[in-house]
Parts: sequence; structure tokens; C-alpha cells
Amino acid sequence: MTTETCPAWDPSQCAGTTGCPPRCPRFIDKHGEPVLVQPYEPTRFDALVSMYVDYPEAHRSMGIPPVTRDRIEGWLERLIDRGYNVVAVHEGSVVGHAAYSPCSSLEPQFIVFVDPADHERGIGSELCRHVIAYAADDGREALVLDVDAANERAVHVYRRMGFETVDRAGNDLRMRLSFDEPVVERVQLPPAERPSAA
Repeated sequence: MTTETCPAWDPSQCAGTTGCPPRCPRFIDKHGEPVLVQPYEPTRFDALVSMYVDYPEAHRSMGIPPVTRDRIEGWLERLIDRGYNVVAVHEGSVVGHAAYSPCSSLEPQFIVFVDPADHERGIGSELCRHVIAYAADDGREALVLDVDAANERAVHVYRRMGFETVDRAGNDLRMRLSFDEPVVERVQLPPAERPSAA
């Protein structure tokens, strides 16, 4: 798979082929910039760690990402070892990361983080769609996540993706997306066939 984006290729007209992954790795963000979302590869580890180093406290949620480089590396190593991870790459830099873990669960936990400098570009939503597409393709039945109810931006994105609140403990929400929902079929369509909200 290609590891960099081609600025000349707008995938919106792509009809896909039988060899395509569950979701097209290329998309055009809200600024008209090409971004590549691909399964994590070990060559991206240092760039992924770098995205999380100095991550602003205001954008941390429920203790993640961790604060120090050593803890970030340990957290990522566990996620990579036990789960399925994707990264968003723009101009050679990792600008987003999403994962579900453990892979052994039919309803694994889901996380998504975007470099705060790259918020408001649609990258977080696209990462969500990729994890949904890959998890469904891998036979998972649902994704679950925990989020602080005060994190309104994240809650809004998750609800738009189809997640529903299934439990609340204090200010912490447990949300779940069943793969019986039509969102799975929409995110797996080739770009030319996707409804604009997919």
C-alpha cells in the first residue's frame, strides 16, 4: 500500500475494486488537503509517539493519552500488541490515531485522537469510519467507548457516527455502536457511492 498521499488524486469519484480495503485510505479533508488513513505500521511508531508528546492537557480525556514519553510508548505498545490501529498521515506527519482493543473481544474498546493542531478538518470522523469499517470486516459485533460527557466535541462526533449512550457513571458516558446499524454499510462503500454523511 502507498504510504504517502498524491495531491493530484481526489478519491471522491473512485468506484473501488474487489481488492480495495474495507474503506478507501485516501480522503480530502475540510481544507481540501489529501490525507491518508492506513493501518499502523511499525515504521510509524516514532511519528505516532511524537504526536502524543506535549499533547495539551485540555485535550486529554480520562487519563489518556499518558503524559510522559515513557508512558506514551508503553501505552502505544500495549494498544499495538493487543488491538487494531490506524493512523492518519498528512504531508508525511502522523496527525491522528484510532484503535480498537482487544482484538479478541467481540465488542472491543475504541479510542481516537487527532493532533489538536489538526482539529476541525474531519480527520477524527474519518478515523472513526475506518475503525468501524475494519472492525466490522474483522467480525466484531460492536464498538464501545468511554467518554467524559463534558467533552462535547467528541460526544457529538460519536453520536453522529451512530454510537448511543448505554450507561452513565457520574460524568463518564459509556457509548456503544452495534454493527447491526446501517453506518457500517455506508462507511464501507467506495467514495463515489457514499452518501455525504457517511
